[in-house]
Amino acid sequence: MADKMQTEAQAATCAEARAAARAEARTVREPHAACGETTDEATVDLAELMDLRARTYGMLARLYRKEVDKEVLDELQSMRFPTSTGNAKVDEGYHLLYDYLRTAWDDSVTELAIDYVRTFIGHGVNGYSAAYPYESVYTSERRLMMQEARAEVLQTLRENNLKRGNWTEGEDHVALELEFMQRMAMRTAAALRDGNEESAAEYVLTQRTFARDHLLNWLPMLTGDMRMFSRTTFYQGLAQLTMGYVEEDEAVLSELLDG
Repeated sequence: MADKMQTEAQAATCAEARAAARAEARTVREPHAACGETTDEATVDLAELMDLRARTYGMLARLYRKEVDKEVLDELQSMRFPTSTGNAKVDEGYHLLYDYLRTAWDDSVTELAIDYVRTFIGHGVNGYSAAYPYESVYTSERRLMMQEARAEVLQTLRENNLKRGNWTEGEDHVALELEFMQRMAMRTAAALRDGNEESAAEYVLTQRTFARDHLLNWLPMLTGDMRMFSRTTFYQGLAQLTMGYVEEDEAVLSELLDG
């Protein structure tokens, strides 16, 4: 399911995304587009919002999937991060990432690889030795992998005709859950451009349900552990950015569906 990470962070602010969602939600319900826009223009804007969401989720998924290599480090250093988004966690996350990247050099690949192992793998002696990136660990009583959460995510993938490809980890790995949101955002954008608003609305509902039932059900615990076990501002920033972005994105999806 993985795509190459985008080379630019062309991110709108969270406040702008919420405002766009409110405006687009009105155009779906009302027979005429708001603010003098034609319906086609409003649909294009919403499709672009979905493209932006897909790029952001794709970037996040890549950073959790495996260690940062030289190519990814170079791409990250070439990105333009927003200075203010309207979301305190997202802003802190971007600030910490930027703080690390602006002084990173070739040996930073090794430093980040060590911190990736320290943060997500740990000593492996029990379920409390690291920020294990599996939903089952945080939602099962004995903090074990391959539990009910994994079965639920696998069922969701099958229901949406998504295959795991060459993925070898459990389906409830945070990277795969973030990729699911990426893929559904891409489908939403395609449906909007095809003029299929009914399918687009179904995809948006699927994403909100998945964010609520899965990502937001365990990300607070995962990102809390990331901040505790990591030693670089890179992974501390990634934790804050992920938590803030998913929270804000769920609000955007709700604006589209309920606003």
